Amino acid sequence: MNPRPLRFDARAPYRSLVGVGGIGTGLFFALEGDHTLGRNESRAARLLNIRDYCKLHIISHYIAVLLGSKPKGSPFRVVPIGNVGADHAGRQMINEMAAAGMDVQYVNVVSGQPTLLGVCFQYPDGAGGNITTSDSAASALSPNDVDRATGILAVTGSHCMVLAAPEVPLATRDHLLKLGTAHRALRVAAFASSEMETAKTEGMLSRVDLLAINEDEAGRLLGETFDMAHPRPFLDRCADALRGYQPHIRIIVSLGKLGAFAFADGTWDYRPAANVTVVSTAGAGDALLAGVLAGLAVGMPFTRPGPEREAFSDRPLESAFDFGMLLAAYSVTSPHSIHPDTSVDTLLSFASTLGATFAPSLLYYLTAWDGAPT
Repeated sequence: MNPRPLRFDARAPYRSLVGVGGIGTGLFFALEGDHTLGRNESRAARLLNIRDYCKLHIISHYIAVLLGSKPKGSPFRVVPIGNVGADHAGRQMINEMAAAGMDVQYVNVVSGQPTLLGVCFQYPDGAGGNITTSDSAASALSPNDVDRATGILAVTGSHCMVLAAPEVPLATRDHLLKLGTAHRALRVAAFASSEMETAKTEGMLSRVDLLAINEDEAGRLLGETFDMAHPRPFLDRCADALRGYQPHIRIIVSLGKLGAFAFADGTWDYRPAANVTVVSTAGAGDALLAGVLAGLAVGMPFTRPGPEREAFSDRPLESAFDFGMLLAAYSVTSPHSIHPDTSVDTLLSFASTLGATFAPSLLYYLTAWDGAPT
């Protein structure tokens, strides 16, 4: 039996998501010994039972599951655009994405280049690093690949979200943002810290309606270090800088264990992180963005600013931002970068364990319905 999706009705503002980004997998090794890995050293390590995925896959998976996406016959359609290699990992990624309900017709199988792979290593003290393939199939994704999906944008227009996620060339991501602009879609983007300067100089930020970043990426935007002890002045400077590119931009700034801020219409909203046993933080920021986009798709308001919160459950959940924070909190209870048990029902149960309540306006989207738009 398929998980129950969020409620759609005739007022739901979005009907599709078209996204570009890396599609791939990863391996996790727990190193034996705490000293730094040497240049010519061989080191024993345990291969951990952790399933890792890339950003486009993570975000698209959660949205597809929460909105009941199918290639045909569902109220919402998730359409990833990407490249995988002609290898076992590539076939596995396509099969998993299709099983989640995504329309994978624009996921290309590329010969001669491997599926994007990250190898993560962790020391006993929790520090670590990763090695990622630089010549993967994802690096060859081109604007022409994006153009193949123009028909979906033409049909859905302003009822479409476009997502430009990392791990594919910036030029390809910018091409999607330009197509989104031409078709009046909601334009969503994320950038790695090393890409922020290029995103500024190439004018990409002027083509973004919703930007999701973490504290390091926000610091790169401003050219200064994020002050965790006094975040508000920094965040105000961040908002001012981004509104210089796009006056009506919405912003999500994730702060790890401190929670996250969201900005819209001149006001910041804050929700602390939930007090949960953290198994892995991999993919938490992607889960946050996915929850926000799923909420926006059905009609949840982006934010509902109010009295300052000191704990996650201080005020009822009442916005897409709040829903995204709930999904992010749930995601870190799994060792995998996609929590395999995610559904509307598991999130409702999880919220109950946190002592969190829902505003009636938000609960409407979480309650049982017959699966057809009303």
